[in-house]
Amino acid sequence: MISQTVSELLSQNTITLPEVDIKGWVRTFRANRFIALNDGSTINNIQCVVDFENFDEALLKRVTTGAAVHIKGHLVESQGKGQKVEIQVSELEVLGDSDPETYPIQPKKHSFEFLREHAHLRTRTSTFSAVMRLRSSLSFAIHKYFNDNGFYNMHTPIITGSDAEGAGEMFKVTSLDAKKTPLNDEGNVDYTQDFFGKETNLTVSGQLEAETYAMSLGKVYTFGPTFRAENSNTSRHLAEFWMIEPEVAFMDLAGNMDLAEDFLKSVITYILEHNLEDLNFLDKRLQDEEKTKPQAERSDMTLIEKLNFVTENNFKRVSYTEAIDILRNSKPNKKKKFKYIIDEWGTDLQSEHERFLVEKHFKCPVILFDYPANIKAFYMRLNDDGKTVRAMDILFPGIGEIVGGAQREERLDVLKQKMAAINIPEEELWWYLDLRKFGTAVHSGFGLGFERLVMFATGMGNIRDVIPYPRTPQNAEF
Repeated sequence: MISQTVSELLSQNTITLPEVDIKGWVRTFRANRFIALNDGSTINNIQCVVDFENFDEALLKRVTTGAAVHIKGHLVESQGKGQKVEIQVSELEVLGDSDPETYPIQPKKHSFEFLREHAHLRTRTSTFSAVMRLRSSLSFAIHKYFNDNGFYNMHTPIITGSDAEGAGEMFKVTSLDAKKTPLNDEGNVDYTQDFFGKETNLTVSGQLEAETYAMSLGKVYTFGPTFRAENSNTSRHLAEFWMIEPEVAFMDLAGNMDLAEDFLKSVITYILEHNLEDLNFLDKRLQDEEKTKPQAERSDMTLIEKLNFVTENNFKRVSYTEAIDILRNSKPNKKKKFKYIIDEWGTDLQSEHERFLVEKHFKCPVILFDYPANIKAFYMRLNDDGKTVRAMDILFPGIGEIVGGAQREERLDVLKQKMAAINIPEEELWWYLDLRKFGTAVHSGFGLGFERLVMFATGMGNIRDVIPYPRTPQNAEF
């Protein structure tokens, strides 16, 4: 008989089945009679009722929290509260060994810090199983959206010789012997003797390579791992994370904003339709957490309300200049409630400013555009005023910026000038410049940090808790 999942059994229209066959892990075993079983297919457990007189005592002693079991029985209407159906167990097998004395995920509240130390087991908990199911659904929804809208998926290089962001915070890739590193005549590392014959790094973005494919295939997107060697231990930074980066030929900034808004609404709508049980569980968890905070720090919206806030509102489009005027004249700024006071045009906005615009002023998601050129990347299209670029950031409640994008600079002479101004040698990006020589055209794209999206969708407060195995400074466990 083919095994069924907990999700399948709990959704059965027929209460009584002649026989069911299920495998999973024991969450709890009460009174030598009631097994709460979960197999990862749903946030909910199914109760399996054991008549202990029909089973060997030695076998029942092995049914402990964390044990894997194989159960056969009958699905019947539950006699207890909290569940519609339960399984009357006729056959019970414990699969493999289980040590109840050392199993770390006991049926009690564990801190997220403790669970990070046991990340290989933390998805046995309700919170992390819900988070990772949502992560999987979001991933599927992203691929589905782009596939349905005529995009081609591109696998951009993980090892690269370029720094797309110009940040310099990259992980080096080398096969050179650290104890016998060859040096050139200037006393620097001689990378001509390295595996690739030049200095290489782990990528910080697939954008530049994606642009090359957009300029032949029209509409492409990347969805892959990216890396930043930034020595940061904040709740919003990882050394390894995943990025979604669409690039589209013949699309200007307005089209880019349209695409990003439609994309975000689509993937969030998908999880509202397909993961509501997990979202309701995480919503309740978040509300319970909010009650422990001081009143002034509590969120005005529940998790479900935040998601609906995105799907049900049109995104307000506001220029950076207009946003600065709003912030400069706002009460928090005048009364110095902001940590970072807005004094003048050209300031790089912080999360507190972005959240004020979304949550207090406009009360809807916001797209800021036309940023000062000196706080944005070299590849963004320079406006006619000579001081702003066709950049855009999308701001969400609770987190601030979630998407950053731009119309790309398609003019060869202007791009060369911008590269020279920040000392990017033309020979390093000769292939990128070629796009502006051969069939150049308006094109645009954006980047979305996948873990940032998962944080928003799950209400989790630390980015380490929305990726299976977080990579942070001094931590590469598992």
